[in-house]
Parts: sequence; structure tokens; C-alpha cells
Amino acid sequence: MKIGILSTSKTLYSTRRMVEASTNRGHEVRVINHKRCYMNIATHRPGVHYNGEELEGFDAIIPRIGASVTFYGTAVVRQFEMMGVYSVNESVAITRSRDKLRALQLLSRKGVGLPVTGFASSPGDTDDLLALVGGAPVVIKLLEGTQGVGVVLAETQKAAESVIEAFRGLKANFLVQEFIKEAGGADIRCFVIGERVVAAMKRQAREGEFRSNLHRGGSAELIKLTPEERSTAVRAARIMGLNVAGVDLLRSNHGPIVMEVNSSPGLEGIEIATKKDVAELIIEFIEKNAKRGKTQTRGQG
Repeated sequence: MKIGILSTSKTLYSTRRMVEASTNRGHEVRVINHKRCYMNIATHRPGVHYNGEELEGFDAIIPRIGASVTFYGTAVVRQFEMMGVYSVNESVAITRSRDKLRALQLLSRKGVGLPVTGFASSPGDTDDLLALVGGAPVVIKLLEGTQGVGVVLAETQKAAESVIEAFRGLKANFLVQEFIKEAGGADIRCFVIGERVVAAMKRQAREGEFRSNLHRGGSAELIKLTPEERSTAVRAARIMGLNVAGVDLLRSNHGPIVMEVNSSPGLEGIEIATKKDVAELIIEFIEKNAKRGKTQTRGQG
């Protein structure tokens, strides 16, 4: 097979590992910087160009689209889809998962466990908004934030009101969520491929921090999931329409709750913590499922 990896750098751990896995399994692989692609929007012959050449003959692509370039990156993925190239995660599914509000609404509609969440842009009654989620402490998140940026824990009513006032002044859209104290600053990253969780790790926030992101100094270790946690992670990925996803869960007093579904989950933390060759499992999935013209919008919404 000829596989294209849409990534801004060959040296990134996840990109490098998928290149290795593809090569080890006998495939031709090429890393393509999606930010430097340009497209021919033609009626009968859509095409993608890169560094002066037309990209042809690909059987599958693996999108590794950063949050800051979601719009353009998914446009490139969509163009490959129009050319009949199989994408391990489709453009609609990536866009769906990147919109935090839309993702929560879709998960809520299907009955997936979620933290109590309020959404606002310029609330006329901040007290009522905070009351909706049970009052302080609350977690306040910018809709556009990633990797823990734009996420604030407000431990008191006054602190929450101040943060909301600041976000309102920026004309920013934000979520207000209940703080799951019993999680103890830890979350679970479930790596889903197809219809199963292939690896899982517990991420623990460093002392004095409530965000467990590894980029923010959190630590990771192997964890055993409960059957309910496994089924919740798989359901969440399926609802988003993602074949490959990182589903972040919290253990609460009322069962597992989904915090986020990531369409471009990193491989470094999960492979080191679990000692599993996740990159090879992704390539195996592509081998079994990639067929020309198979691309279709999965899920609803």
C-alpha cells in the first residue's frame, strides 16, 4: 500500500513511529505537510498538489492535524476523500470532535456520561450559570483551548465570577463544568482503534496542578480498565465517527465520564506507559479496512 501521513514534521514522535510501522510492514509511506498542500477544486478531477507536484496513487492517509490548523487541515483531508483515498479518520469526524460544544451535545444525546456542563458567551446571570453546574469549585474552559491551555479551576464563587467576567470581556465562548474532586487530579487516556480499546494509561497531575496533561508535567502509568470504562470509550469514539481516537475519562462517584475525544492522539505517552506498539496497530487497522472510495461520513450531526 501507499500511505500518506499528513503531519507538519517528520521528526515528531507519533509521525516517526507510524513511518517506522508502515515501512516494517512493507508499505510505501510519505509524510506530507498539509499546511503546504494546495488544492485543485475541479468538477471531474479533484486533486491535491504539494511542492510543485500532484499527489497521486495513495491508498490511505493518516491525518495528524493540529488544532490550530483544523479548518485548512480538514479541507485537505476532504479533498483526498473526494479523490477516493481512504482516511483513517474522516474530515467530518475530525471537525466534529474538535468542536468541544458540538462533541458534548452529541455525546449527551446518546447518553454517554459527562460532567454537568453549562455553555455561555455573555451570560446575563452569572450566578444562575454557576448554579446550573452545582456552584464552586468549577472548571472553566475556553472552547478553543488545547492541551490544558485556557482551562481554569475556580475554587470559589468570587474566583469563578472573575474568570467569567474576564472571558466575557474577551468575547470568548466558554464552558463551565462541575469539578470532579474524587478524580484526584487524574484522568484516563483510552486509545481506541476501531471497535476496541488497544491501550490505556492513567495520567496524574503534578502536585499543585489539577490538569493531568503530560505537556504540563503530568505523569503516566499503565492502568486496568473496567468493562464500563472500555465500553464508554468505544461508544464515545463511535459517536464522533473516529476510527482512531484518544478518549479521556474521569473516574467519578457516578461512573466514568468523558472529558474529551481527541482525533489526533499522541503516541509517545501511551506507548511508553503501556509498552504497546500502538503505531503498528494503526497500520494493521488500515490494512484491514482501507478500500478505494470507502470513505463516507460516519455518525450523525
